[in-house]
Amino acid sequence: MAAVYKSLSKGANGQKAEAPANGVRKNKQRVLILSSRGVTCRHRHLLNDLAAMIPHGRKDAKFDQKSKLHELNELSELYNCNNVLFFEARKGRDLYVWLSKVPNGPTVKMHLQNLHTMEELHFTGNCLKGSRPIISFDTAFDKEPYLKVIKELFLHTFGVPQGARKSKPFVDRVMGFTVADGKIWVRNYQIKESEPSKSNPGQEGETETGPKPTKGRNKEPDVSLVEIGARFVLTPIIIQEGSFGGPIIYENKEFVSPNQVRSDLRRKLATKHNARTEQYVERLAKKGDLGLRTNGGKPAPVDALDTRQLFA
Repeated sequence: MAAVYKSLSKGANGQKAEAPANGVRKNKQRVLILSSRGVTCRHRHLLNDLAAMIPHGRKDAKFDQKSKLHELNELSELYNCNNVLFFEARKGRDLYVWLSKVPNGPTVKMHLQNLHTMEELHFTGNCLKGSRPIISFDTAFDKEPYLKVIKELFLHTFGVPQGARKSKPFVDRVMGFTVADGKIWVRNYQIKESEPSKSNPGQEGETETGPKPTKGRNKEPDVSLVEIGARFVLTPIIIQEGSFGGPIIYENKEFVSPNQVRSDLRRKLATKHNARTEQYVERLAKKGDLGLRTNGGKPAPVDALDTRQLFA
């Protein structure tokens, strides 16, 4: 009955305006956070850390499919989410991160490396759970077109809207995104405010030339950054035009798959083993040709003065 009354009252008062009277459009973002099957404990702890830093997110159970990722669009619409943060685990060791804007895209796939959770780091930094962060980006994000797309996806995913669900009206941390060596380095810091250090001017022959320090509450506190965690490194792989589908608008040609790296290492070790085996076979053949082997190889020539020939 309450819903019927509300709809009738809206119809009586006229249609609802799309934008507020002051012209400021409300930022409505909601993120669906989930992972695939096969994630390790470290991957799961990192996902929990990110979910704690995204109060406007909705954490869901593990997703069974790894090939039909377009089904995540229907799942996000079911939970009324317009962003998706998906962790895809491969072979129990490789972790890929998908960031998508539902339903029209774009979608970026990144390889996550060098992850360290909050429990591993034991940093002294701390912040209020559900607080809004200051998103800090490197100047390199404004130079390349694909980095601009990734920057917008980071803003929509990690930027907590004002008045979001489970969020607190405080800004006491900074999330930093830096580009170096073709990778994106992610750090999380606490904004720490402390009282300024007390100094006694005029001692040891010094004279006070500046204005006198103000008393009490007018002193500006010293602001510093203390790292909280978690920290990780992202390597962009591809960017798709649609949400978990569509044409590829960017591809990182310099990215080497971790499977290829492990395959090259195994092939290098196998090459060393094959070289040693070939040397062993050549050494046996040479001994056989010289008649130094009792079994196998070329037989030694018969000597007429041999005792076995003389007293046969």
